[in-house]
Amino acid sequence: MYWTLELATYLEDAPWPATKEELIDYAVRSGAPMEVIENLQEIEDDGEVYDSIEEIWLDYPSNEDFFFNEDEY
Repeated sequence: MYWTLELATYLEDAPWPATKEELIDYAVRSGAPMEVIENLQEIEDDGEVYDSIEEIWLDYPSNEDFFFNEDEY
């Protein structure tokens, strides 16, 4: 399973919180690339409900990762 920022954007508007099956259904209905669906299918299904992409992709970059000091420019 691999994630990129581009692939993760397909789940931005997903109906969070959601189960694995709900996320797969959303990805199929929204026309997400096959890579997104394959990544979701690789998640271990223990009935867990996910609150955001950060729970699926643990290394998902946050706003702090892109800190930009506007005062310097």
